[in-house]
Amino acid sequence: MVTETPFDPIVIDRGSSRSSPEVPSSPSFVHLPGYQRVPSLKVAETSGLDDQPITNDGAAHSTHDETNSSVDGLAISSLSFASRRSRSRAPSESKSLDTLSNPVESLVKTSLRRAEDYGNNESLHDTHKHSRSPSFVSSIHEPWETVPDTERLYPTTPVSATYGQQRSGTSFTCKSRRDIVRERWHWVSITILILAIYSTTFSAIWLVVAALKPRYGAFINTTSGRLSPINASTLTAAIAKTIELSFVTVFVAFIGQVLSRRAIVTRSKGITIAEMSTRHWVTQPGMMLTNWGSVKHAGNTTLGILSLIAVIVAVLYTTASDTLDAPKLKLGRFEDRTLYGRVATSFANASYTEGSCQTPITKAIDPIHSAESCIEIQYSGQAFHNLNQYLGAWATTANSNNKSTDLQQRPPPTAMLYDNTTVQGSWISTNQTMTEVSEKYGRIVNNVTMAMPHSGVFGASQLPQNGILQPEDFSGLGQFFIGASVPSPAVNVLCAAVSRAEISPLVYETWPGAQELPFNGSSWPLGYDLPRAPDWLNSTPVDDVFEFGERYSRRPPIFPKFPSEYNTILNTTIEYVDALYILAASSSDQYMLCSLSASLTPNCSTWYNSSISGGVMWSHCEDINDPLAYSKSHPNATNGFREKDWVSAAFYWAVTVDLNGGISDSDDSTARLLTQLMPTKYSLDPALPSIAEALAVLAGPTLLTGSIDSPFVHFFNYTIDVFDHPVLQQFPATLAYQDYASGGDQTWQGVFYIVLAFAFVLNLLCLGYFIWFGSLVNDFTEPQNLFALALNSPQSQQLAGSCGGGPEGEQLRATWFIDVKNDHCFMKDGISEHDPLLESPYLRSEFTYKDSPISRSHSKLSGHRSSIL
Repeated sequence: MVTETPFDPIVIDRGSSRSSPEVPSSPSFVHLPGYQRVPSLKVAETSGLDDQPITNDGAAHSTHDETNSSVDGLAISSLSFASRRSRSRAPSESKSLDTLSNPVESLVKTSLRRAEDYGNNESLHDTHKHSRSPSFVSSIHEPWETVPDTERLYPTTPVSATYGQQRSGTSFTCKSRRDIVRERWHWVSITILILAIYSTTFSAIWLVVAALKPRYGAFINTTSGRLSPINASTLTAAIAKTIELSFVTVFVAFIGQVLSRRAIVTRSKGITIAEMSTRHWVTQPGMMLTNWGSVKHAGNTTLGILSLIAVIVAVLYTTASDTLDAPKLKLGRFEDRTLYGRVATSFANASYTEGSCQTPITKAIDPIHSAESCIEIQYSGQAFHNLNQYLGAWATTANSNNKSTDLQQRPPPTAMLYDNTTVQGSWISTNQTMTEVSEKYGRIVNNVTMAMPHSGVFGASQLPQNGILQPEDFSGLGQFFIGASVPSPAVNVLCAAVSRAEISPLVYETWPGAQELPFNGSSWPLGYDLPRAPDWLNSTPVDDVFEFGERYSRRPPIFPKFPSEYNTILNTTIEYVDALYILAASSSDQYMLCSLSASLTPNCSTWYNSSISGGVMWSHCEDINDPLAYSKSHPNATNGFREKDWVSAAFYWAVTVDLNGGISDSDDSTARLLTQLMPTKYSLDPALPSIAEALAVLAGPTLLTGSIDSPFVHFFNYTIDVFDHPVLQQFPATLAYQDYASGGDQTWQGVFYIVLAFAFVLNLLCLGYFIWFGSLVNDFTEPQNLFALALNSPQSQQLAGSCGGGPEGEQLRATWFIDVKNDHCFMKDGISEHDPLLESPYLRSEFTYKDSPISRSHSKLSGHRSSIL
């Protein structure tokens, strides 16, 4: 066996008696100065037997040609197809050890000599064409001959013609097997068009979605949505990725079509290596950093600018989609809505409030007091909690610089609803200060009014008829805001300082005849002969303050006795009264009479916010710019109309917080605190709350509980007091809720709209281009096509010195064209004055292929006046 080993081409010195074919040293259209391709080997054809012996046709040692050995350069080396020629068997005795020891050298020497004879005898050409027989069997004992790869480009080298015959069967070295144009209905053309349509359509949809910022509401949530948030995010990312990939594919195809068509068009400006590299900018953006020269030379061209924009799109499109299109939790704008709420009874209906209280002590266990005991416990717990929170806020205020005598600047009232919703009330009717009112009546008058939000709004937010998504629908991350144009429950607390003598007409133990039936706290007021309507009772110096008497159609209270120091007593004779009265004593001769009355004020709106941290409800009052104020939707609503039903509910509250402990001198802590807050001058204490403020906060639960399932208007227009099944009542509101929506969260993210817009515009440009031309030209910028084209094209002086390190500088700007001669495609530079391949024997053929498909396509394309871009 003969083992093939890499070796340098061997040139045999044939002596002076035989001339060897000379290779042109520097043809004007092929080899560059100082560069020559690496030769390849080929074996002569033969129809002889495989076992013929190898003869030693020459004993001279082969030597390297000094001229060729000094040549430096890089090229692609290949082993050409073996061609074998017939010869007679040599005698076996002609074999030598030298031949066997160096068979390759022997093969090369013999091959070169026979190739020389073959070239000098033109008659051998025709003989050689038919020398191969079907019974041909190759053998490693055949001689080898070296043939340079570039020799087929030389017009004086007949071996290249032989090479062309062996490869194609004709006199042409490379005849294209396929047309350079793919028609409109070719599967490649259809695929590119489909991708362009898909990319354009969805990039347009993505741009519109980002601009409109749609909200998906119940469609995307974690409980009842058709699509979960995780799946929605994954789906959006997948679609965005397909848009990005299809865009890159379409735009790269667009670049290839533009450059290929321009290279074919004769009157165009040709193409440059820098422009051909623009496709790699899009597919491999990092190459712009490592191949800055191509960016420098092609970046200022129209195609280069479009490619740079495409790079931005390819790099940032997924990020832009995640920012502007991917669904994310967002709080939307306030929208005017008509909401529905449940109505079962009138405001502060004591019987309904008692019946709604949750207790395991049923009427079967305690048929009389079970519901009463339940509501008293509820009032007690809520009232003391609220007062404790309010005093805590005051403790903070007292130690700060925010102290004020202005009621609006003092700590607001607080409360709790359903143990998970913080409620904040408002101080209203503050048009007159305490000083002004006290000076008007010539005594200390402490008058405050507290408004609370309508509790029914909380229930309305839970109704399925309103379709409000709850925080738990978004794994606890959602939230919403409701602003309701509904009346707000309010309590007015009016306290006036009185002396023992001034208040004695209203104290039973000071009446004449009281000794005949002494006061008994355990039975009061049962069994006592007390004046009743239409008797207006005794007059007092504070009748005008509290509007007592026939003039005001209001009967004053009756107290059984004077409370002892730091105690309070209630008026328990509540027949035909519209307020609850308390008599408090801070010392033996310092008393304060307080009245508590409730009403529905139209000067407020109710707001509710629900989030993962709980709910917050507050009232927004006396704002002339508030469009949701109840007075705006009901301008005829009365203000300050006292709700008598509330007095019955308030009585349970007052008893449970022990405001009547003074009847037995219990010295209750609540009464002691309240009496310590009694004002001592005509203005509010900036460091302490007043007794009226504290009583209002303490009475807050009666307002919140009394407005549950009550009407959302200021009247009750039903014929029955309590419904067995609540009915729905509508009310105007505004709603802002947090759900999954598209669009950015911050202003600066609007810059990504440019990326989405560029993607759509470039897609539209590419789609229009492909529709306009229909058919596709073979993309010669694709690496495999460019590689084949370059190897089958002549060399050019414009790329001198670039075979090792690649083109650089002005070489990147050199222009190139693609030409077709006799069905052979090749690339030529833009400065050649002739077609070098026409000088080759295989292209100087008497046959032409003007009517072949590739020739017709090239003629049609090259005849265009100009090219796009």
